[in-house]
Amino acid sequence: MMKSKAEIKLIGDEYAGFYSCGLTMLGSSTMRRFTKVNETDELYEALSDDGLKLSVSTVKSAACDAYEVRTFFENASPQELELEMITSFLLPDIKADRIHRILSFWSAEGRVKTDDIVSLNMEHSWNNMAYRVEKFGNVGTMPVRKYFPFIALEDSKEHVFTAVQLYSPASWQIELVVRAGDVVTLSGGIADRDFGAWTKKILPGERFEAPMAVVAQGSTLEEVCDKLVKAQQSDISPVDEDMGITFNEYCTTWGNPDIDKLKRLADKIEGKGIKYLVMDSGWYSECGNWWEYRGDWSINKKRFPNGLKELADHVRAKGMIPGIWFEFETVGYKAKQFEDTDHLIKKDGVPLTIGGARFWDMEDPYVQDYLKKSVIDRLKEDGFGYIKVDYNDTLGIGCDGDGSLGENLRKKVLATQEFFHRMRREIPELVIENCSSGGHRLEPSFMQLASQASFSDAHEIASLPVIAANVQRVIKPQQSQIWAVLRAKDTRERIFYSLCATFLGRMGLSGDIYDLDDEQWELLDRAILFYRKAAPIIKNGFTDRIINNVGSYNLPKGSQLVTRCFEDKILYVYHRFEDSCSFEEFCSKNNVDLSGYKVTDSYGDAARDFSAQAAILS
Repeated sequence: MMKSKAEIKLIGDEYAGFYSCGLTMLGSSTMRRFTKVNETDELYEALSDDGLKLSVSTVKSAACDAYEVRTFFENASPQELELEMITSFLLPDIKADRIHRILSFWSAEGRVKTDDIVSLNMEHSWNNMAYRVEKFGNVGTMPVRKYFPFIALEDSKEHVFTAVQLYSPASWQIELVVRAGDVVTLSGGIADRDFGAWTKKILPGERFEAPMAVVAQGSTLEEVCDKLVKAQQSDISPVDEDMGITFNEYCTTWGNPDIDKLKRLADKIEGKGIKYLVMDSGWYSECGNWWEYRGDWSINKKRFPNGLKELADHVRAKGMIPGIWFEFETVGYKAKQFEDTDHLIKKDGVPLTIGGARFWDMEDPYVQDYLKKSVIDRLKEDGFGYIKVDYNDTLGIGCDGDGSLGENLRKKVLATQEFFHRMRREIPELVIENCSSGGHRLEPSFMQLASQASFSDAHEIASLPVIAANVQRVIKPQQSQIWAVLRAKDTRERIFYSLCATFLGRMGLSGDIYDLDDEQWELLDRAILFYRKAAPIIKNGFTDRIINNVGSYNLPKGSQLVTRCFEDKILYVYHRFEDSCSFEEFCSKNNVDLSGYKVTDSYGDAARDFSAQAAILS
């Protein structure tokens, strides 16, 4: 059983010393206040004589072999106190020689970065005195930017992996500390005062809960990742439990939808097994450019002269659920709301402006009322059953409010998450897609609020299958909507390449769908049939292999094989890049033996570079 402890640091108390100040707040004199410790299998409590209480609950997940860790600090003293650090989890004395992190930038999500403890210069000092610290994380409101909130420590001799996923929707940090011996202390939580400008005042009688973490152990990286992902308790709409296929028109109209284009699309894909037709950005404001007018959610009557209900009704008449795009936290610089500064987030007393956008203060009742009318009432009145929630920049280190920069930021994001809850309370069957310039919010607390997520904005690039495979380690494939943008010029190989990638998650279509010829449509129809057969494996299975030797995302070379198992079946998806080899040769080189299985269904043909194939084996 994984058992977590915790630490806090209070302002005014002594820092640890030994060259650690500014690197870590662990080991401070605050922890010397606690003189009494109670410990059971599921609860760790540290108590002080003056009424402070630090408690950690470590409870087995109801979903899988992982442990949910919750940390609480209670101030029962007569004085106001101010935290400048609190851990969500703290795992001491882990034997490890490697660490695995998961990197992420825009349209380059999910790359695994593996480092040796030695190469990080983290070996203990000769007299076990000085701290060795490796600290990483994210500052801002895109919690998956540069790193996912994830870490796995590996003991390669004993083949033991210890992994953690942090449920923190704003600034977060993870720390590895080595001081004595060949063991690592692993901790993480809200980005502290040093890292994320965070402090938190705790009044007498108040209790504060840190963001949750989930911990798992296993014998491979894929095993611990599977446990962490399965522990995510996502609020999937009952409408969306069947792995329905989405068509999003963004890569068709590029932000210029209108009623004629959308009706034409609905007519073309009617009866093709597509469940959702989603209208993306550009439906709002009379003036045009979708990026500049975000926040003005008045209907563009030039594009939709009769309103949006006409579109939603038409889509439903074609047997599909209509969807609509919003970026409701953001205000573009040409929208009239851009000057509504009383209700926008401020920093240093002025509206926080980033890349031509400002941001609503989601804690403001006026904003909540405006968005209720603009978003929730629009969904209800016009009959949309699906909302794509986008978010296209980050607030950075923090904002004005009644607390520290980091604490104000944290509360703004929690108010956004409450709006997600409100949408589902008012429209219980609503399907929510979590998007943030693609994958910047693929973080567990956001994933738990959505039915689906945009896996990336990697719409048509060569590395799309690599990203689609890599994000399986951190989100459920059941929720990971993979773009397959189909073009009239696509060759047979290109169609296989695009559509096979969707078998790594949820099939999401876009592109020149009404310009495909009969042969191209036949290939798409076959892919949809194959996806339907593979869906139970995608939804319920275990990804036991993600093998690729790809270096550059821009110029991928080699091949990739992903195998996912469920009951007595295996789904494999094989993609070839530049300088690749056949499936049989790849399996031989990588000691993959599938000879005991027979193919029951297949799709694609990986006969040359930049082609792909998939099969279901039993």
